Amino acid sequence: MQIRSPQPKGIMERLNSDVVLGDGGYIVELEQRGHVVTGAFTPEVSITHPEAIRELHYEMKNAGCEVLQVMAFYGSREKLSTVGFGDQTMEINKAATSIAREIAGNDLLVAGDLSTTWKWTENSADAEQLVSGMFDEQIEAQSGVDFFIGELFYNLGEALLCLKRIKTTSGLPAMITMSFRGNNLTEDGFTASDAAKHLHDAGADIVGLNCMNDPEHMYPHILEMRAAFDGYLAAQPVAFRCTDETPWFTGLPSFPDRLEPTQITRFELGEFATRAKDMGVNYIGGCCGCKATHMREMAKALGKYSADSRWNANPETPMSETEYNWERRQKSI
Repeated sequence: MQIRSPQPKGIMERLNSDVVLGDGGYIVELEQRGHVVTGAFTPEVSITHPEAIRELHYEMKNAGCEVLQVMAFYGSREKLSTVGFGDQTMEINKAATSIAREIAGNDLLVAGDLSTTWKWTENSADAEQLVSGMFDEQIEAQSGVDFFIGELFYNLGEALLCLKRIKTTSGLPAMITMSFRGNNLTEDGFTASDAAKHLHDAGADIVGLNCMNDPEHMYPHILEMRAAFDGYLAAQPVAFRCTDETPWFTGLPSFPDRLEPTQITRFELGEFATRAKDMGVNYIGGCCGCKATHMREMAKALGKYSADSRWNANPETPMSETEYNWERRQKSI
């Protein structure tokens, strides 16, 4: 058993005193770095290229993030079986948890990760049993995390089942986030506000939104959820520019392997962090496309990151192009 001392403040204690900054996106970043295959987007990297996960966690930590999420998105047995890793589900989830715990040290929290299974069906006892078992297996494998995040749920029913399994199997705090595509409705017919209320009433410690939408198209959902319940709210947008016609990034022609030209800037994510805080969001993070540079800008906006004080720009006697163009650069921000 790994013993950590001193014990850091838990997620609820941190939220009670300040906004918490989560981390950014991993799966798309790992694909762009050549570690996973476009389309599958599965987390076997924790055993095939653990150094890649380790490096991404370091980057998020150095950028000012306060939580590292276990890189186990799409880490269920059924999903991993599509790429031949189903029999290594426990090993993959355990390895991902160990890496996150190692890099987090005593300062950062580690969040377990559960996600939509694509196996849930409304009013199906067989589907509920299957999905419950998938969640339970990952929860068991991710033993030692500080809290759990259940993410990318399009159906409120599956989100509620995930919440139930977290509370029943682990007893840890649970953050459940919904995802929306073309409108504010879940696939089982609930509005964003209804989903937020149901999850809060069912015992979710944090309720919110993640993925699919860029900041501009996530703001309306944030406002709707914030008005719906009195509890901790989370928001984690993507860093790929969406359109009014297609407000979710997986619907864009650029998805999944032509995303680079659509990436939004670090400063737009910094603006999101500021605006989200003002809107009453308590847990602010990033999802697909949010690199360490995006998270660092968000950390700056939230007062959680200080620039290296050893260097200050001197445009009068420049020693780099950055200094030479400092005034122009400042005007462009």
